[in-house]
Amino acid sequence: MFASVALQAVNEREQVWEAKLENSALTLGLVGNICLAFLFFPVSRGSSVLRFIGLTSEGSIKYHIWLGHITMALFTAHGLCYVTFWDKTHQISEIFTWNKVGISNVAGGVALLAGLTMWAATLPFIRRKAFELFFYTHHLYIVFVVFFVLHVGFSYSCIMLPGFYLFLIDRYLRFLQSQQKVRLVSARVLPCEAVELNFSKNPGLCYAPTSIIFINVPTISKLQWHPFTITSSSDTDSDTLSIVIKSSGSWSHALYHKLTSSSPPAHLDVSIEGPYGPASTFFSRHEMLVMVSGGSGITPFISIIRSLLFKANTEGGKVPRVLLICAFKKSIDLTMIDLLLPVSGTAFDTSRLQLQIEAYVTREKQPAMNDRKLLQTLWFKSNASDEPVSAVFGQNSWLYLSIIISSSFILFLLIIAILTRYYIYPIDHNSDLIYPYFSRSILNMLFMCVSIAIAARSAFLWNKKQNKDLRQIENMYTSTPSTSPGSGCYNADRELESLPLQSIIQTAKVHYGERPDLKKILSNCDGSSIGVLVSGPRKMRHAVASICTSCSTDDIHFESISFSW
Repeated sequence: MFASVALQAVNEREQVWEAKLENSALTLGLVGNICLAFLFFPVSRGSSVLRFIGLTSEGSIKYHIWLGHITMALFTAHGLCYVTFWDKTHQISEIFTWNKVGISNVAGGVALLAGLTMWAATLPFIRRKAFELFFYTHHLYIVFVVFFVLHVGFSYSCIMLPGFYLFLIDRYLRFLQSQQKVRLVSARVLPCEAVELNFSKNPGLCYAPTSIIFINVPTISKLQWHPFTITSSSDTDSDTLSIVIKSSGSWSHALYHKLTSSSPPAHLDVSIEGPYGPASTFFSRHEMLVMVSGGSGITPFISIIRSLLFKANTEGGKVPRVLLICAFKKSIDLTMIDLLLPVSGTAFDTSRLQLQIEAYVTREKQPAMNDRKLLQTLWFKSNASDEPVSAVFGQNSWLYLSIIISSSFILFLLIIAILTRYYIYPIDHNSDLIYPYFSRSILNMLFMCVSIAIAARSAFLWNKKQNKDLRQIENMYTSTPSTSPGSGCYNADRELESLPLQSIIQTAKVHYGERPDLKKILSNCDGSSIGVLVSGPRKMRHAVASICTSCSTDDIHFESISFSW
């Protein structure tokens, strides 16, 4: 990097340290470009690339965070070095130059400011206390990318093209999916201020346990999308997809109050993105599974238990023993255990699954006096335009994705070739000195987006046309359920003790006023292979990880299920 810096200093009439500073600034920018090339891969949720390397969409976010910090640190140092160099060499006016050909410093400054704003909003105390601020400022990535391309030119920015191209395709496909309203069949309101939403699902939609979906309720917020774990299993619930939402934030509070008001809505518009999740799971390979949850962290384990119950009853194969350790603050939260089995759970022989439940109520010494709570069920009317939940492309997503990538890129190259031959070449004559870089970059970005939109929408509509059987699912819930009253949207209250899942509650051993001694519990577990899954607060996950690490045996295999960044 500094091999010929002395000669460079002489030629440009600079001091040697100034030439070194300029070279350092340029190198920092080039290394930042390399990090930027990988930045968008982890946030392409529906990409087959993540599954190919064994990552889930939520698990890959940490890599996006690390790359984001490194990229912005390098670009910030890149900008500061150049500002310092220009100041010391009396060229500070270079900051405001926008060259017709070559590097545009103004565009680089705008891109850096947009990046710094996003970077500041990602600080943990801002992201967790003011998530909406973080969410909305993160859309400045559009400004960042556009002005980055204008800063260096489209040709030099092609280093980041593969990742960003894949991200654009994924983002547009998610946009197409989110435009369709899905059919919300019912909602079960639990006494612990939690709501189970049940959607109509295409029977052909399959997903692995611990998968997630993003949902949007326009009547609460048209812009906010929130991820939730799918609690249903595609094995046990062929035509229903369920999620559980605990009232803990402003958005979830608004949804809970809307559903528990004196006049609940007869219909609720909901849009979804997903589902996203692992291509396969490893749960069945262990001899024993120890699931540790805190609060609403029990929700990922619901789909796992339902899936294991299905395998125990249908495949006849050996399934692992399951020890569920769930901690709650209040006894009323124990109603979350009601969701472990599907509504059709009575059709399965629960004795085939060796399930032991140890529940801990940490803030109460004894059961609450008013523990006979009522569960409310809301039935919703459907609109003709509502559709069952289905994947964007189903099982052949990798095939459709490869077709979209190849066809859109060929279309993009064809458009650019025609544009260059019949518009730019007559002006520039391949000199790269006449036609502005700004205009060239804008046209390249515009036609790239147009090509992606044409290819992705065509594939989306073609796949939608091939799935006409979804109409059968639509008609399944058009009539009012027989269990609902004449209004068609609200079912009378039912006591929890009358539910068919009463046996699950009775088998749970409840400990009041104490926390689980995880080290003792894990040490008493026997088996040649013990899988330990933990889902809950960060402190709990770290504590369980430390305990598993301190164990001298190699029989314990730890995995954390986390949806917080």
